[in-house]
Amino acid sequence: MPPTMRALRKTRPGPGAELVEVPVPTPGEGEVLVRVHAASICGTDLHIYAWNEWAEHRISRLPMTFGHEVAGTVEAVGPEVHHIRPGAFVAAETHIACGHCATCRTGRAHICRNLRILGVDTEGAFAEHVVIPAENAWIVGEGIDPDVASVMEPFGNAVHAAFGTEGGEDLLTNPVAVIGCGPIGLFAVGVARALGAWKVFAIEPVDERRALAAAMGADLLVDPKVEDPVEVVLRETGGVGAEVVLEMSGNPRAIDQGTRMLARGGRMSLLGLPDGPVTLDLADQVIFKEARILGITGREMFRTWQQTTTLLSTGRVDVSPVITHRFALADFEEAFATAGSGRAAKVIMFPGGVPQR
Repeated sequence: MPPTMRALRKTRPGPGAELVEVPVPTPGEGEVLVRVHAASICGTDLHIYAWNEWAEHRISRLPMTFGHEVAGTVEAVGPEVHHIRPGAFVAAETHIACGHCATCRTGRAHICRNLRILGVDTEGAFAEHVVIPAENAWIVGEGIDPDVASVMEPFGNAVHAAFGTEGGEDLLTNPVAVIGCGPIGLFAVGVARALGAWKVFAIEPVDERRALAAAMGADLLVDPKVEDPVEVVLRETGGVGAEVVLEMSGNPRAIDQGTRMLARGGRMSLLGLPDGPVTLDLADQVIFKEARILGITGREMFRTWQQTTTLLSTGRVDVSPVITHRFALADFEEAFATAGSGRAAKVIMFPGGVPQR
């Protein structure tokens, strides 16, 4: 193994990043060293790259390697690692839990009080190698393409939102609305279809993303710039509304519309992050409906990962339409420009160059 590697690092405050040569990290106790096959760009990475207000207040140390959605091959293991061997192909659970707080001890490690994020609070994955905790390395099942493995983490967000806390039974044979068809919303369309939704509404203002939603199995595409999505959903469901609303946009108006298109007694999963407070009609659209409003963050560890593996390895969900662009890590500037254009879906980078397909 060479002593150094290339890594995309945030070296100073301000827009951009630098591809530099750094030492290959050594896995410590309970850690594994992963040779990165592919790492995909997340909205969080776009914030760090642009160095917006969120990044300025959230990132506490520079320089640092960022990036967190990753899959690759284990090359070395540290002391006290017994369940993973070199050669295993893994994807990373990016939420690093403390293991001892009240939420961790009651089976909710994904909302750990002391949570750290790979590539935000630790050295990240836009590099040729990355060190992760061994317990965060999920061995990728057979039948999952290596490129697809790099998006298992964000796909897991969609799986968690769709299944909710009750196993996703409320999607079966019911109308489902997905608001916001960025990558995770597109994944959610595929998951809802795989779980047996009767009719899947995809609500998205960008033409290219509505087209991708159709490729993922949406039955009805709604452009909120042209039509009122609440009126469309109510009309197409005979006035009943959607039994499940998966809100992925974080847009305050869209969140309000989500409560208005939700059926009485229905569930609304909120994963999109609004920039500020959101005004809702709690009396008529939540309380009197007995609506169930569920906040979603990350993936349940590791129930969601098992669900994700099953959906991908069996072919029940084909996420290939969502992976719209592939770049070599050396072409990171073009990769980030593409990811931030609003026209792309999932953009993945390869430290070893884009493999021939």
